[in-house]
Amino acid sequence: MLLAIVDKIARRVGAPGDDTEVRAQKTLLVLSALLFIPPSLLWSALYFVFGEYLSAAIPIGYVVLTSLGLAVFAATRRFEILRWIELALILGLPFALQLTLGGFVPSSGVVLWSLLAPIGALVFGSARASIWLLAFLALVVTAGVLEGSLRGTNALPDWLRTTFFVLNIGAISTLAVTLLAVFNRQRDEAMRLLAGEQERSEGLLLNILPKQIADRLKAGERRIADSHAQATVLFADLVGSTAMALELTPDALIGVLNDVFSHIDDLAQRHGVEKIRTIGDNWMGVSGVPRTRPDHAQIAVRMALDVRDFVDRYRTPEGRSLAVRIGLNSGPLVAGVIGKHKFVYDIYSDTVNTASRMESQGIAGQVQVSETTYALVREDFICEERGAIDVRGHGSMTTYFILAAR
Repeated sequence: MLLAIVDKIARRVGAPGDDTEVRAQKTLLVLSALLFIPPSLLWSALYFVFGEYLSAAIPIGYVVLTSLGLAVFAATRRFEILRWIELALILGLPFALQLTLGGFVPSSGVVLWSLLAPIGALVFGSARASIWLLAFLALVVTAGVLEGSLRGTNALPDWLRTTFFVLNIGAISTLAVTLLAVFNRQRDEAMRLLAGEQERSEGLLLNILPKQIADRLKAGERRIADSHAQATVLFADLVGSTAMALELTPDALIGVLNDVFSHIDDLAQRHGVEKIRTIGDNWMGVSGVPRTRPDHAQIAVRMALDVRDFVDRYRTPEGRSLAVRIGLNSGPLVAGVIGKHKFVYDIYSDTVNTASRMESQGIAGQVQVSETTYALVREDFICEERGAIDVRGHGSMTTYFILAAR
């Protein structure tokens, strides 16, 4: 029942911009204000019946001021105002009530209700919880100093004072435990949501960066720039996609590209090749980065052959066939994280440029590699020399086609 009330309050007091913690604090504050009203009315009625009219007015004053505070909060959504009003009332009114009743014993220790002010300051997120605690202790000391000086006794019978002792201790304990229980529930819910957000953030981060690089960023490393002596870069480009874009609807085009590149992503993960990015209809990856491995060239070539074979078999929903042009090159490069807001993990060097030329000046349906890559994989794959071609920026270069694994 209480949890259902808490959930209903949470839906009503929350604002669109509230985070989970603030929403929980607002819920608990409103809940505590409502929980304090019934015992206040009970105390007031009992005091009134036994002729303690001034004492009876103090709990009624709490009910009136709390109702006004809740009304102001409902109109303005100023959480800080309601929090200050409630903490001040909970701190000051029990002290005033004890003075009117004659002291600790005549009032049945009613000043203990003021202890809920520093507890509430902690639960409701006040930055000055220690000040509220010091204020409570100061009021207790003051009550001790003034004990019996303003009034020696009151009209309450002994059995009612004893009953009030029981009610005060029981009600204060119940309210304190209730507040802490609801606070723990809200905190656990906030932690669960936070864990879910962190898990989603972790997943998004790993979609952008390799895990080793993401871990370094989370550890506080500001600039990540690594030199790799040997790695193999792979470019794969869908041939004829420009013409296909003119014929297909946007939804159909994106569907085809998503199908193809998602499968290539899966192949990269299976072979241990790190995806760098896609640009339009071009896929780029690297083997041997960020984790160095001696078989980087063999890994990249195996993936390239699987990509070629997959695209050869692939048919669009309209039955259209596709072709892919793949180029690879091996050599040194630099890898690092670039950017501040939409950062990326990227690779740089002439090795990358040459791999791009191997793809752009290749042949559809073929895996073309540079002489450097060929030297690393020729024992493991069946290769065919294409001959010398004029590579922009490099002049004449001998390149090779990878036909199959040996």
